[in-house]
Amino acid sequence: MRWLGAIQAQDYFGSLWAVGLRMQHASEASVEQAIADRHIVRTWPMRGTLHLVCAADVRWMQQLLTPRVLAGNAARIEREYGLDEPAFKRCRKVVEKALRDGVPVTRNALYQALDDAGIATAQQRGIHITGQLAQEGLICGGPREGRQPTFVLLDAWLPAMPSKSRDEALADLALRYVNSRGPATAQDFAWWSGLTVKDAQAAIASVQSRLRQETIDGKVFWLSPDAAFDGTPRKSVHLLPPFDEYLVGYRDRSAAVDPAFNRAVIAINGLVNASIVVDGRIVGLWRRSLGKDRVDITLISFRSLNKGERAAIEIVAKRYGRFIGKAVSTG
Repeated sequence: MRWLGAIQAQDYFGSLWAVGLRMQHASEASVEQAIADRHIVRTWPMRGTLHLVCAADVRWMQQLLTPRVLAGNAARIEREYGLDEPAFKRCRKVVEKALRDGVPVTRNALYQALDDAGIATAQQRGIHITGQLAQEGLICGGPREGRQPTFVLLDAWLPAMPSKSRDEALADLALRYVNSRGPATAQDFAWWSGLTVKDAQAAIASVQSRLRQETIDGKVFWLSPDAAFDGTPRKSVHLLPPFDEYLVGYRDRSAAVDPAFNRAVIAINGLVNASIVVDGRIVGLWRRSLGKDRVDITLISFRSLNKGERAAIEIVAKRYGRFIGKAVSTG
């Protein structure tokens, strides 16, 4: 998580797999335990979207990235949901009271506390209230309780951490992004982080002596000096969760997705579907159906898969089954 900086996490179980598939040894339970142990936090650090972030990185990332998002969304949220500053002031008081004991409170219980105080949470007002208060640094996600997400007061949940100057934060974020996702452009970094292109370019420029530069088809790409990159993909097969960083980490996804299949992979509503990757390219989608002791995985391929590719997919599907602790059937 520290290496990646952040992993998009509005699909909760998908985000657990996004962590697990990048580790040699992990289980869904062990990733959730890291959340319960306060090593990883689910909150809104960038782009107004839920992510998993290392506990030590929550505050400085939010200080750097959320003010622009909050300012940009303020008028729309007031217009569409009636949530202006006086309304949010009332929300803060109710939420602080509901969470003051330090015990994680489920989303439904927190919404009920707001409703009881005369602050309606229906029609998506609840998610906008909690998202706003999280981006302000008042609350963050706690460990899951059953199927329900929970919330806690950020300052009660996490210890204080040294602050970073804006320049330090920009440099740190740029290094993490490029080292974990390169080759990537400054425009890709701006998209992922929510920074302006100008700030993204300046951040990369501040650490360019620690990066490697490649020009491909007239575009400047940045990557780690240690990256084994010769322009050709490594032979590999993966089952990516919804909203995986392999896709959402870039503005330009053409290196991974054939334009003919773009709408199937990334829906009109912004949903990034769970994808099958063969040698760096998206070749299809996959769906899971959970039973008590097994998971059935359905493959939706964009092209014919050869025998070797199907065998490799079977292997990674079994790895996913081990991650969630269930037997796997693919078809």
